[in-house]
Amino acid sequence: MKIFYVALKYDYGDAKRGYGFEHYNFYDSLVKMDSGRHKILYFPFDEVISEAGRDGMNKKLLDVVYKERPDLCFFLLFTDEIKQETIKEITEKSGAITFNWFADDHWRFDNFSKHWAPLFHWVSTTDSKAPEKYYRIGYKNVIKTQWACNHFLYKPTTNNQQPITYQYDVSFVGQPHSNRRGIAEKLAENGINIECWGKGWSNGRISQKKMIEIFSASKINLNLSKSSNYLNIKSIARIFLSKRSDGKIIFNNPKSWLDNFKSLLGHQREQIKGRNFEIPGCRGFLLTGSADNLTDYYKDGKEIVIFKDNKDMIEKIKYYSAYENEREKIANAGYERTLKDHTYEKRFNEIFKIIGKL
Repeated sequence: MKIFYVALKYDYGDAKRGYGFEHYNFYDSLVKMDSGRHKILYFPFDEVISEAGRDGMNKKLLDVVYKERPDLCFFLLFTDEIKQETIKEITEKSGAITFNWFADDHWRFDNFSKHWAPLFHWVSTTDSKAPEKYYRIGYKNVIKTQWACNHFLYKPTTNNQQPITYQYDVSFVGQPHSNRRGIAEKLAENGINIECWGKGWSNGRISQKKMIEIFSASKINLNLSKSSNYLNIKSIARIFLSKRSDGKIIFNNPKSWLDNFKSLLGHQREQIKGRNFEIPGCRGFLLTGSADNLTDYYKDGKEIVIFKDNKDMIEKIKYYSAYENEREKIANAGYERTLKDHTYEKRFNEIFKIIGKL
């Protein structure tokens, strides 16, 4: 199958930050899946915009579609970089099936997804409540899917046949927003040695390779699922103001204020992230906060461990630090479950089958 893949290449579109999540997980998986038998045409719209501007990028996008005639146009929209009329033309005139993976329907459905979904033949969502919302606006071609692990990239860095030499007792990779810094301090007060990486921590940002090594070399990998503080002056201002892809701040149409308010409230719901699959995919032990339908994907206490609150988290860290055999049994079970059911190769093939391209 010839797939035209349209997404960000760099982290939040900033080349200085290096490759982004989409590149490491979606593009890399598409290229390597099914023994590399698909032809993947890469259109990193952030990179093209930096060279040709928004209008030039949209024109080039259309030119490539008509020239290459792909079977499937696989989109991962970010904001409004790609014009609605561009997507509509590809859907109606190019002969290709158009599909978009919506990433944050827990909080972006009302002020983003519902306005863009009708432009595509098919869309997917990771939010368990979103399909019903799509049906209510009259859109039927929505596929419930989920984040996963790119098993071509995320692999154990330790040999399962040899005793594991751990470098870290408890580790966390992510920014210190919301209550995360306070949690790290609370753990230290309770005699728990935790190492944190990411922008804002003393250890700073790390490479993709280093992150994968940490997942395998940690006795306990902590995943703090709580989103950044959703209710603050900046988030409230987004109800009334928006920043366009060209950087210009504009005043929102009053008709959008209610949808923007619903989006703000949506931040209260904890959603599954890629980290929930990447850590088990590296045969790491995952201790995580709960999230939307997480137990549909892993068995709590058997393949991963979920904590209810900070007190429960501290108790479980101490317990699984002491009982090494039980901890490693869970890590191995999570790893096997990930390879069996939760790789992007499996997710994409499920989607391609549904849309009639497999």
